[in-house]
Amino acid sequence: MKTLLSISALLFTIMFMQMGTTALGPLDTLSAIELGFSNTEIGVIGGAHFLGFLVGCLFSPFLVKRVGHARAYCVTAALSIIAILLHPVLPYFWAWCLFRVMTGVAIATSYTSVESWLNAKLTNKNRARYYGIYRIIDMTGALLAQAMISVLIPAYFLSYSMLAILICLSLMPLGLTKTVQPAMPKTQKIDVLFAFRISPLAALGVLTVGATGSALRMIGPLFAYELNFTPTQIGIFLSLPLIAGMLIQLPIGYMAERATPRQLIGALSGVTILISAGFSLIEVNEIFGIKTIFILVFIFGLTTMPLYSLSAIHANNQISEQEMTMLSASLIFLFGIGAIISPVIASYIIEHFGPLSMFTYFAFMHLLLLAYTGYRAIIRPLNVTLRSYIYIPRTSLFIAKTIKNLRRRPH
Repeated sequence: MKTLLSISALLFTIMFMQMGTTALGPLDTLSAIELGFSNTEIGVIGGAHFLGFLVGCLFSPFLVKRVGHARAYCVTAALSIIAILLHPVLPYFWAWCLFRVMTGVAIATSYTSVESWLNAKLTNKNRARYYGIYRIIDMTGALLAQAMISVLIPAYFLSYSMLAILICLSLMPLGLTKTVQPAMPKTQKIDVLFAFRISPLAALGVLTVGATGSALRMIGPLFAYELNFTPTQIGIFLSLPLIAGMLIQLPIGYMAERATPRQLIGALSGVTILISAGFSLIEVNEIFGIKTIFILVFIFGLTTMPLYSLSAIHANNQISEQEMTMLSASLIFLFGIGAIISPVIASYIIEHFGPLSMFTYFAFMHLLLLAYTGYRAIIRPLNVTLRSYIYIPRTSLFIAKTIKNLRRRPH
């Protein structure tokens, strides 16, 4: 209980930050539709967020080393508040691209500050338990953010002000905590192609996750809008994959003790292909009184949410502990590349081929991943010791320290 109280400020901080920043993506998409932006412009705005996120992942370690955890968080939180409040003031495409780069940098730096602080507060004995609590709080914040879309009015100053208030609230727990900031560990030089050299399959898996996940998050509201969903239905559509991701963690952990990460990547990609194809092939609007699209997107979340973790574990099984931070940074970089490009592609496809074509695009991406998984299984059979499944989020490179310490525990 003492440990939980000592990290409670970090938990509340990240929950409020997650609520404010995660709701911004769907709100921007719906607001851009109201303002008459083209589908391609909406995709570029979504990609700009992940460009900022990528820059933040590379830049944030140096900022935290320079000014400390709390100050680095406060600076970037202020940056995101400014960017959010300027959205209704400058409702122009070029300005919104800049604002999304700013919020992307802020999110990456926020997670770097909080996660490295959290790592320093925990020990090898309690890290898995309390880090699990942290991830639950984080995902709860994301889920609440998606649900907020049903009540936020697009292109309305008050809606953006509410998101800015949430981020202001995130500053209060961190500002009032008496916990002493930890010393910053030395950072390593980042080799962005390191993951490709260690495991081409893991690299492709992370690229695929970045491509599909970012498009669903940023272009999902456009997809739902094109299908004439109400604001409440759009909120449900965006929330279901997150709920699925929370529910799948225990079952995936059970399966990970009986199959290799490569086998699970192949199996989940195969199911994802079928589900993605179902969006275009299934003509029934409702099943047991539930919209078919809601059922399909929920299963889509079940099959895609664990893929980043499985890809990272597959690569981590093949390296030493000293190389884990380098690998984590490389995987984040590859995820960011996929996430930057994919919203632009998805929005272009929707504009020219209709909303359901977005999931045809997802099916094609996972078909490539499945085919390459089979190819790697043929040319490079693995004989590895199965390890417990660890949910690995796509946040800062300091998560590698957590993975390394968890792997030291006996399995």
